[in-house]
Parts: sequence; C-alpha cells; structure tokens
Amino acid sequence: MNMTMLEYEELEALIVKVREISGFDFSGYARPSLLRRASRFLNRHTMSLSDLMTHIEQGGKAVYDFIQELTVNYSEMFRDPDFFIKLRSEVFSYLESYPAVRIWVAGCASGEEAYSLAILLKETGMYNRALIYATDLSERVLASAREGVFGLGHMRTFSENYMLSGCKNSLSDYYHVAYSQAVMVPDLRKNIVFSLHDLTGDGVFNEFQMVSCRNVMIYFNLEQRQEVFRLLYESLAMFGFLCLGKRETLRYSGFEENFRIIDSHLNIYQKIR
Repeated sequence: MNMTMLEYEELEALIVKVREISGFDFSGYARPSLLRRASRFLNRHTMSLSDLMTHIEQGGKAVYDFIQELTVNYSEMFRDPDFFIKLRSEVFSYLESYPAVRIWVAGCASGEEAYSLAILLKETGMYNRALIYATDLSERVLASAREGVFGLGHMRTFSENYMLSGCKNSLSDYYHVAYSQAVMVPDLRKNIVFSLHDLTGDGVFNEFQMVSCRNVMIYFNLEQRQEVFRLLYESLAMFGFLCLGKRETLRYSGFEENFRIIDSHLNIYQKIR
C-alpha cells in the first residue's frame, strides 16, 4: 500500500490522538511499518482512518485493540538457528564462569525467544544461576507469554529450529500437550520474569550480561533507534553482549566504538567501553 500525503497526515493525527488518550507514544516508530499495521487493522474491521479517529476519541476498547495491533511482534522459537549456535559457542561459553547471569529480552512478544534462551541455559548448565527479564509494551502478549502456551501447529517449525540450533535433546522434553496446545513445563518458566517496559519511554531498570533486542529496531526511525541504543548500552554490564536481528546493525548508532564485533552477520556485539 503506497503512502499518500493524505494517509500520512491522517496517520500523524492518529499518533497524536492515541498519545493523548492512552499515553502510548508511537512518534518514534517507522512510518511505513505503522501504516502497514494500521491498514491491516482497518481492513480487518472495515473502517477508514477517519472512522478510527472517531472511535479513539471516544476511548475504550477501540483504543486498546488498535494499540495491540501496532505493538504485537511475531516470532518463533529458535528463530535463526545459526544465531543460537553462535550464542552457545561464543556468548554462553564466556558467561558460564559468571556466578549469576541476567539476560534481558527486549520486545519479547509472546515469549518465544525467552523460552528458547531458557532451554539453551538448561542445556549448558547455567539455568539455575540465570534470570531472564522478558519485556514488552503489550500486556496482552505478556499475559500469553507468561502462560507459555503455543499452538501445536507451530511446534513442528519450532522443533526443526531447535534441532538446527545444535541442541541436545528433543524440544518435546520441554513442553506437554493439553487440548491441542503445547504448554512449556513450569521448571522452564520459573526463572523468567515477564513485565511491561516501553523501549521508547522507559529507562534502565537493571544491569545485564546479555541483551537480546532482535527484530525490534526495524520498527523505529533513526532518531528513536539512537535513543534505544543508548538505553541498551547503559543497561549492559561491561563486557556484556548485545544481540540484534539480522537486518539490524550498530552502525550509525553512535555507540559502535563502544563494542567489538563477535559476529557481523548475526549482529552479536560485546561491550568493551
């Protein structure tokens, strides 16, 4: 869908109205991504942007549903298996000597990445001294993530990713089946904290040995990315690791000189200053 000037102006007005009504500020988000998601919402509900403006001015469920549409990210367990292979060989091998390890999964969506990391920590013997903070700005997806429930239809792909990631067992060792759903075992969930956090509005809340913020930066514009990079940098302990998505990079962030590259293809970096 091409962005015309009228659509752009309506979208800008919509961003302002959502901020006034709900406090959620999407001004730093990349406009093409916002427009695609807004258009998807409008098509689903058969309304125009003007109609949506009217609904949002009235408040209530329309605002909540629209925010959910704009904030939900989609992922899968062990997405990019080569990333998890490198994580095991380069990052976890470095962190295994630490008495305690804190990991932040920023923009965790429904929890796929957090559970994948928990499994990797289990298999490397680090889980009992690790704590994973998984954050998102959508309470709806966080509620789903806390439950650790995934449709069985996804598990074949998740299992294939798991095997390609060089893991030791079977993914089915980490979930049980109930009513055509896969439920992650409680022992895997106990060291994961799911909580609200807005990368564009909230600040540092802990110090971490690793931050995974994969496939999140693509939704922000350049100015907002630089602010988020500052937050991630300040949240990392010295010699901590920053993990970005394959389409993301530290270049032009203003912080590239503070990191050494662990893997330029997978965008894994280590803080050195």
